[in-house]
Amino acid sequence: MELIDVITSKENLNRAYKKVVENKGAGGIDGMKVEELGAYIKDNKDEIIRSIRNRTYMPKPVRRVYIPKDNGKQRPLGIPTVLDRVIQQAIAQPIIDIYEEIFSEFSYGFRPGRSCHDAIKQALEYLNEGYEWVIDIDIEQFFDNVNHDKLIQILREQVNDRTTLNLIRKYLKAGVMEKGLERATTSGVPQGGPLSVVLSNIYLDKLDKELEQRGLRFTRYADDTMIFTKSEMAAKRVMKSITDWIERKLFLKVNATKTKVVRPTRSKYLGFTFLKNGSDWKVRPTTEKKKKLRQKVSEYLKRNKGIARPLVETIKRVNEIVRGWINYFRIGMMKQFMEEFGAWLRHKIRVIVIKQWKTPKTIYRNLCYLNQKNKNGFDHEAIYKVANARLGWYRRSGMNVVNFIISPDLLENKIKDGAGLLNPLNYYLR
Repeated sequence: MELIDVITSKENLNRAYKKVVENKGAGGIDGMKVEELGAYIKDNKDEIIRSIRNRTYMPKPVRRVYIPKDNGKQRPLGIPTVLDRVIQQAIAQPIIDIYEEIFSEFSYGFRPGRSCHDAIKQALEYLNEGYEWVIDIDIEQFFDNVNHDKLIQILREQVNDRTTLNLIRKYLKAGVMEKGLERATTSGVPQGGPLSVVLSNIYLDKLDKELEQRGLRFTRYADDTMIFTKSEMAAKRVMKSITDWIERKLFLKVNATKTKVVRPTRSKYLGFTFLKNGSDWKVRPTTEKKKKLRQKVSEYLKRNKGIARPLVETIKRVNEIVRGWINYFRIGMMKQFMEEFGAWLRHKIRVIVIKQWKTPKTIYRNLCYLNQKNKNGFDHEAIYKVANARLGWYRRSGMNVVNFIISPDLLENKIKDGAGLLNPLNYYLR
């Protein structure tokens, strides 16, 4: 079978459709939603397949949106129409099958059965073998600068099907719609569609092969590449020659200010940094990632917003945020941070609880009830002082009476409707 026959086969298209529906996501420039896609395909399936096979199908431009990056800048995304997402997914599936047998074992981004944790573990393996100088390669706006002709040339080595290559080129050239204006795309692979990550891996596989041929230790996740050497001199020599190779052979621009040779403790990779723990290298979340977690939770728990929501809803959402963060960074060392963060989080929740009670009379009554029920041992005078204190909500919620009565155990296990507050330290250790 020709590859285009595999792409347009009933089984492959059904699998692609299910994947797109499962991922949901926003619609493209035609306004069609994922929920409307099934009926549209059912009515137009034969015509869609025919137009793909005879090369008359024309993809629609992607809808340009921006998402904020950690450094304050914005990352451009291109959102294809839901129909184009299905077709892109249908193209990607058999191509992934072809290239999975070819890709480097040190490439981890957007590949089946591989994750950023695998990339981090590989980096630690190199460090613990004595390769303690790191070359951090930063390719400038990689997804916007992929050379279309070079990409098709690379694809042609494994994908010997003109109709498939013609369709892929059409997606590369489909254009971008932003603020009602359509703009042609002469380079780049717009992030946002199922095909972009596959094509980016295929493009950068040439870099992987070059690094392997030179016998270098490296790990790559999408366009984030780190190379490890045993000496600073070797690292500088490799950085210069690899930078030159990337610019000459892949027609990409290497960011001269961000590409650098550093010690592991000063490098950042996928949100982690490295530290020496005894004789072994370990990882931990970067300071920026810790700050971002606090900022995200703090924004959600702003008192005016927090007291307007039911406490159960607030706790469930906070648990989702914290659990997701810990799941990503769980391979890092962060016991002390989790302990400090947990204390800070419980204090923020106590502020909301006390403020939802509003009046001194209600605060006094509720604290007395919990004090008696849980046998905390505070006298009525101590509770009365807290309830009628002129201190602000934040300081009042940090007093011993409140800390002990609205205890960690109470927040974790005795909130109504089964919404116990996650204990970050216990969850991380578990």
